[in-house]
Amino acid sequence: MTAAPATSFGPADMDRLIAAAEAAADVAGAVVRPFFRAGLGADQKADRSPVTIADRTAERAMRAVLAERFPEHGVLGEEFGLDLPEARLRWVLDPIDGTRAFITGRPTFGTLVALLDGDRPILGVIDQPVTRERWVGAVGRRTRFSGKLGGSAGCRPCASLADAELSCTSPEMLAGDALPRWRRLAAAVRRNYWGGDCYAYGLLAIGQIDLVAECDMKLWDWAALVPVVEGAGGRLTDWSGATLRADGDGTVLAVGDPALLAPAAELLNDSSVAPAAPAGHAGG
Repeated sequence: MTAAPATSFGPADMDRLIAAAEAAADVAGAVVRPFFRAGLGADQKADRSPVTIADRTAERAMRAVLAERFPEHGVLGEEFGLDLPEARLRWVLDPIDGTRAFITGRPTFGTLVALLDGDRPILGVIDQPVTRERWVGAVGRRTRFSGKLGGSAGCRPCASLADAELSCTSPEMLAGDALPRWRRLAAAVRRNYWGGDCYAYGLLAIGQIDLVAECDMKLWDWAALVPVVEGAGGRLTDWSGATLRADGDGTVLAVGDPALLAPAAELLNDSSVAPAAPAGHAGG
């Protein structure tokens, strides 16, 4: 398994950054856990996605932790936007990735913390505050996983799409021509499953699934996932196999075995192939 390319930060500097990211995840978890399965109501944002007092309170707490440790860094959060836009180093926060799962009592949401150096994600944390599972990825280092439910960091070998397990959070994100493109990929794999949000990428990083293909992903949805997946030996790109960008098309393709990247991207982009029905079904 190959670690991600090194960064200009020394080991001690990276340790401090990782400690800050984990502290932000810790405080978010302390805020979120009391609201889980507590009959919490949700507001609807302009894009029709839900948001709760837990999202907003957790993001404020995360921002406070990071501002205390690195006041010169910028922070971009899903709920409260960007401060210090000229800062080269910028934290990207999603206090609850998977608010729909959270408000319906499903422990498949997570807190995401990323650090960007310019446009490049160099550090990422996926934290599940209810199951107490955590993935920490940083460039130049192998992904670290902790949790009592079992598993260890590292994507599993799976060189053939026919043997692969595919995940996608919701068919609702597959708008327009994305659905037939996704169906071509689903028809080529062993099984596909719905649901998961960021938790699915964590499962890929511990070798439980092999592929995630999704659309309508914002920077705060994917920035933390890049170091985690790539530090576990996988790849995270857009559907064409290109590097993810904040101004990209919102598609995300994660593969545990890099051998899957080219054939998966080809199916997602080959308009000459007739659409096929999805293979398998959630939970099947």
